[in-house]
Amino acid sequence: MLHVLRRIVLEVSAADNLTSALGIIVRRVRQELDIDVCSVYLSEPGGQRLLLMASEGLNPDSIGLVEMSAGEGLVGLVAERAEPVNLENAPDHPRFKYFPETGEERYHAFLGVPIIHNRRMLGVLVVQQRERRRFDDEHVAFLITLAAQLAGAISHAELIGEVGHRREPAPQKNLQITGIPGAAGVAVGQGVVAYVLADLDSVPDRDAEHVQEEEQAFREALRAVQDELNEIKRRMEGVLPAEELLLFDAYVMMLGSDSLVNGTVDRIRAGSWAPSALRDAVRESTRAFEDMDDPYLSERATDVRDIARRVLMRLQSHVRGPEDFPERTILVGEDVTATQLAEVPTDRLAGVVSSKGTGSSHVAILARAMGVPAVMGVSDLPVGRLEGREIVVDGYRGSLYIQPSPELLEQFKHLQEEEQELAEGLQALAQEPAITQDGCEVPVYANGGLLADIAPSIQSGADGIGLYRTEVPFMIRDRFPGEEEQSEIYREALMSFNPRPVTLRTLDVGGDKALPYFPVVEDNPFLGWRGIRITLDHPEIFLTQLRAMLRASQGLTNLHILFPMISSLGELKDALQLLQRARDELLDEQHVIPLPKVGVMVEVPSAVYLAEALARRVDFLSVGTNDLVQYLLAVDRNNARVADLYNALHPAVLHALAHAARGAHQAGKPISVCGEMAADPASVILLLGMEIDALSVNVASLSRVKWVIRSFSRARARELLTQCMTMEDPAAIRALLNNALVQAGLGGLVRAGKV
Repeated sequence: MLHVLRRIVLEVSAADNLTSALGIIVRRVRQELDIDVCSVYLSEPGGQRLLLMASEGLNPDSIGLVEMSAGEGLVGLVAERAEPVNLENAPDHPRFKYFPETGEERYHAFLGVPIIHNRRMLGVLVVQQRERRRFDDEHVAFLITLAAQLAGAISHAELIGEVGHRREPAPQKNLQITGIPGAAGVAVGQGVVAYVLADLDSVPDRDAEHVQEEEQAFREALRAVQDELNEIKRRMEGVLPAEELLLFDAYVMMLGSDSLVNGTVDRIRAGSWAPSALRDAVRESTRAFEDMDDPYLSERATDVRDIARRVLMRLQSHVRGPEDFPERTILVGEDVTATQLAEVPTDRLAGVVSSKGTGSSHVAILARAMGVPAVMGVSDLPVGRLEGREIVVDGYRGSLYIQPSPELLEQFKHLQEEEQELAEGLQALAQEPAITQDGCEVPVYANGGLLADIAPSIQSGADGIGLYRTEVPFMIRDRFPGEEEQSEIYREALMSFNPRPVTLRTLDVGGDKALPYFPVVEDNPFLGWRGIRITLDHPEIFLTQLRAMLRASQGLTNLHILFPMISSLGELKDALQLLQRARDELLDEQHVIPLPKVGVMVEVPSAVYLAEALARRVDFLSVGTNDLVQYLLAVDRNNARVADLYNALHPAVLHALAHAARGAHQAGKPISVCGEMAADPASVILLLGMEIDALSVNVASLSRVKWVIRSFSRARARELLTQCMTMEDPAAIRALLNNALVQAGLGGLVRAGKV
C-alpha cells in the first residue's frame, strides 16, 4: 500500500496542470481499491462552494457542472466536519442530496475524506460502490493518508494552472501567492529561476530564442552522451561480464528512442528551450515505465532519468554570466542559496523569492543586509513557470503577485517612491548619534561577515561592528583558512573602525551553517554539535583563530571577542583558558598583545538563567535573538511550516530578554542585542525599555533604528514595556507598539493596509 501511495503522489506531483493531476487521482484510486466510483470535489475561491472537478464512474458530462454549497449534501458534510464520513447506504442519510446529472442513484456505499492543506479546506475525495457496505478500516486509512499527501500537490497544481504556460497568456492577473516576510520592502521585476544544474525537476520553463539552435544543441548533446557511454563500455571490457556490458548498449538505444528524441524535438519545435523540452519528454517516458506492474520494467524509469541527466549536463555547459540577468532581477528558487544570490550583480538584484526557508534563514538575513526585499517559505510556488514573468515582491506581507495589472503595478511603484523618499530623508540622521529624548545614548553597531561589508558600515554611520561573523570567510573557501589569512582579514576590519569597537565572534558553524570541507551531518543539527561545542572539541582550529584575532589587534585597542552558543559556565571557562593560552603563546613569541574585551552570546535558554553568573566572568553579554527565539519557542526558524509560530514578541521571549538584561546589569556589565529583533522598530522600543545598552543591526536598517531611538525617551519606552509585559497575545503587543510608533511620528516605519 505504501508503494502504491508513493507512486500516486509522484505521478500527481509531476502533472502539468490541475486537470491532469485530478484525473490521475480518480483513475488510480478507482483502480487500486477496485471500486465503482472515485470523484474529487474542490472548493471554489472563498470556500463557499464545492465543484465536481474529476470523476471515474459518474456521468462524465457532470464534471465541472455539479456544484453545491459547503454545507450541502454528503460531500458538504465532509467539508463541514473536516473528517471522514463512511456510510453503508448513503441515500438513507438525512443529508443525502441527489444530483440527477451524475447518475449516482445507483451507488449506495459512500466514503468521503477531506483534503486539507495548511488548515485550508481544498476539497473532498469521495469513493462509492453499488453494493451496500461500509468501507473497511484499510480503505479509510488509505484515503486519509492519500488525501493528506496529495493536498500539497493539488495546491501546487492549482497554482500551475493559474500561472499558465509561458507561451500562453496567464489566465489570471494579479495572482497572489503568500509566503513569509523575509526582508522588508517592495520590488517589481522579472523572474529569474535559480536551479540546480543536472536536476531535471528544477529546470524552469523558458522559450527557445532560436528553435533550430536549440534542436541542434540537443542532438549534439545526445551524440556526446552516446559517445561517452560507448567509451565507458570499452573501458569496462574485461572488468564486467559480457551480459553486464549489454546495459550500456541498452542506454545507447534509449538515447535513440522515439519517445525521448522525438518527444523532445517536438517540444523544442513547439517553442520550448531544450532543457525543459527534455524534462517533459522524460516525465512522459518514465510515467509509462512506472505504470508497468513488472518490477524490472518499472525500474527502467530510473535508467531513463539517469541518461537524461547526462544529456542535460551537456546542454548546461553555458554558465549564466552577469550580463544574462535582467536589469531588475527577481531571483526565484526552490531553496535559494547564498551563492546563487551572490551570482546576481548587486545592481541588478531587485528581490528574492524562495520556496523554502523563513525570515530567519541566512538568505533572508543576507537579503536584509543588502536592502533587497525577500519572500520566503512559499511552499506551493510553481518555480519552473516563473522564468521571465513580471513579478511584484511584497516583503512586508510576505506576498508576491504574478502577472500584475497596470493598476496594481502603479500602486506598488508609488509605494517604492515613498520608501525611497523615506530612505533619503534618513540618510543625514544616520550620521547623528542615537540619543533618546531624555538624553541616553544607545550605540548602534553594524553586523557584517565580509570585508566588503566594512565600507558600507562606515558610510552608514555605524558606531562600530557589533557582530562580525567570522564563519563567512570559512564558508567561502574550500579549506580552513590559515592563521596568517585570518589575521589579515581581522586586521583590516579592526583598522577600518579604530578606535570604534569591532566584535569578532569566534567560529559558529553547525546547525544551518555547514562547511563543505568539514561536514556535520546530524538528525537534529540545531540541538547538536555547533558553535562553541565544535571549537572546544577542536582546539587546533580554535587556537589558530584566537591567535589570528589577537595578532590582528597589535597596536589597537578595539578588539572585542564574542563566544557563541555558550550554555554552561564550564564551556566559558574552557574557552577563556584557550584564549589565555593563545595570548601567552604570542607573548612568548615577542608579540605585544593588548588584553581584548570578551563577551558571551546569550542565545540558548540556559544562558538566560545564567546571565548574571556569565556576566561576572566576562566584559559584556550580547543576545542573539534569532536563535534564542527558536530555542525558547521550540520552533525551527528555517521551517516554513511552523514559521508563523516564530515570533520575537512572544511574551516568553520578552520575559527572557528582561531577565538577561537584569542579570547583566546586576553584575555591572553591559548587554547588547545583535539579532534581527534589534532591527525591528517595534521591538526596539521594548529593548530601550529593558535598558539594553547597545544594538547591532544590518546596515540597511541602521538609520531607521536610530530614528526610533531618537523619537522615544527611556521613560516612555519603560511605560510601554510595562504594558506589554502584562499582555499575552503577540499580535496585541505588536499593535500597541505600532500605534506608539505612529503617535511618535514614525508612521513611515509601520506598513498599514493592503496594496
